Amino acid sequence: MINFSAPDLTQHPPRSPRVRLGGYVHLPRLLDKARAHLAGKAGEYNYNCGLDRRFFAFVGVDAAAFLAAVKSGKTDPEIAAWIETQTQRQGFEIIAWSAWLEQRGPGDLEDYEKFAADLKRLGATRDDVRTYFDRLDLDDYLAFGGKP
Repeated sequence: MINFSAPDLTQHPPRSPRVRLGGYVHLPRLLDKARAHLAGKAGEYNYNCGLDRRFFAFVGVDAAAFLAAVKSGKTDPEIAAWIETQTQRQGFEIIAWSAWLEQRGPGDLEDYEKFAADLKRLGATRDDVRTYFDRLDLDDYLAFGGKP
C-alpha cells in the first residue's frame, strides 16, 4: 500500500499529473514529489522541475514556501486550502488552466523532435501518446516494470 504522507518514489511513481486537487492538475503529483524530496526518497523524480515551476508561476507561490508548507505536515486538503490563501486565481481560471495543461503537447518542430526522441528512448511503439501528460504517465508506467 502506498503511503501518500511519505511516498517512496524509488518504489512507485508519484500520482499522475491528471489527478486534481483543488481543481489543479499536477498538484497531487507535486505533493508526492515534495514529500519524497523531504524524506530523501525522490529517486529519479525532481522537485521544482519545469512542470512544477509552471504550477508555481500560475498560482503565484514560491517553491521554497510551498516546500515549507508541505514540511509542516499539512495534508492534501490543507495544502489546497493554503494555496487558496496564497493565490489570486479564480475558479474559472483554475479550470481553464488545468484543462489547457492536461491537453498540452509539443508546439513547434523543435518540441516535436524532442517529444519523438523521448518516445523513442522509452521504446514506445504506441500512437496514442500525444500530450506531455501522456508521456509522463507512460514514463512512470515503464519505469516501474510496465511493458511498452
